[in-house]
Amino acid sequence: MFYFFNIFVISLYVGFVFYCAKKYAAHFEKKLETQLSDRQNILKKAQEEKDLHYQEKIRFEQEAIQIFMLYDITREITKSVNEKEAFDIFRKKLEGHVRFKTCRFLKSHVDDIKQLKPSEDSYVFALQEKKKLLGYLVLEGVSDPDKEKVMILGNQFALVLRRVLLYEEIERVAITDSLTEIHTRRYVIERFQEEMKRSQARHMKLSFLMIDVDLFKEINDTHGHLTGDQVLREIGKIIKENTREIDIPARYGGEEFCIVLPDTDYLGAQYVAERIRKAVQEKMMKIYDTTINVTISVGVSNYPKDSEKMNDLIDKADFALYRAKKYGRNRVLCFAELSVDKE
Repeated sequence: MFYFFNIFVISLYVGFVFYCAKKYAAHFEKKLETQLSDRQNILKKAQEEKDLHYQEKIRFEQEAIQIFMLYDITREITKSVNEKEAFDIFRKKLEGHVRFKTCRFLKSHVDDIKQLKPSEDSYVFALQEKKKLLGYLVLEGVSDPDKEKVMILGNQFALVLRRVLLYEEIERVAITDSLTEIHTRRYVIERFQEEMKRSQARHMKLSFLMIDVDLFKEINDTHGHLTGDQVLREIGKIIKENTREIDIPARYGGEEFCIVLPDTDYLGAQYVAERIRKAVQEKMMKIYDTTINVTISVGVSNYPKDSEKMNDLIDKADFALYRAKKYGRNRVLCFAELSVDKE
């Protein structure tokens, strides 16, 4: 009996020990699971931070690439103050960052815009500076992901384009007479010197016209200076309409005009001068509340027949003009036709 009682006590004790061991093992396992979960959370958080840092790194790299692209393109484009050259540089730089078939630049006021028919394969980006439309970039064969790059680089090109247009406007104002919209005296003298050197180097002829409005003082006295200014505008317009692109017309001063005629002999210069004189004579100028008919006198000199120096050609054309006025006005006279030693 005592033997069985001992066995029962021992079994009870062993059971209690196993129970306690199991309880402790469960507690320890739970603690390990908690620690493991905490470490997994820490690891997950660290991985998320690592991914976030990686994404930030990628973003910074992309921004750095974009900044470099902008810098590179801006640096190259700003070397040019010509609209066509600026676009050619932009297109070449764009090829290094965007895949496309063709890229065109269209001004907002040209007829090409009316003919533009965008297709599914084309992308049209409006170039704007503030609220002003400068034109359009038209790309064929550009993918959707690359369109964002086109937008970024296109905006940069718009800024440079605005700078080019502003430079051209400043240059135009600097060399253009505000009243007559033809060149200034300073500009024509600079170009005259260049054309003289070119004519000498290539053994080409060159002519110079000096033009004066007949009886201009009477026009001002009779009709007023505002009417006189409008007369000068009309004559400047007639001169522009009757000269070539290579010719250099200018307002010489007051009511005097002049024209440099490259690669032109005496016969050609006489023809141009007579055409302008006739056009002015036949023009009935309707100015304000009056209609005026004016005439001009023209003096002509020629290189190399009259002189090989620019100042001499100006003086001799001016002398021929003086004689044209003395002989009755409204006429063209060449210096070579005059007897210089007679008044």
